Amino acid sequence: MTLLDVIADEHCIIEDIDLKIKSEKLLQYIEESLDNRAKTIVVLRYGLNGADELTQREVATKLGISRSYVSRIEKKALCVLRGRFDLP
Repeated sequence: MTLLDVIADEHCIIEDIDLKIKSEKLLQYIEESLDNRAKTIVVLRYGLNGADELTQREVATKLGISRSYVSRIEKKALCVLRGRFDLP
């Protein structure tokens, strides 16, 4: 084992921890910042909480709304979540 192997493994651990922290924050922000419909759409679209990822059309069919309405809600929800992470 070389020093590079140890450093590379440590780097992966740090990235894994960072990803876990950001994932937990994201779930918290979803819960705090979005209404129930927006939460449902984000969870279904991105396969959160063990759900399968669905297309906008599949989400629309499941919720009984139009695909364009799903798109608008999703876009607004993502803007809110980016704002919570202070992303442009």
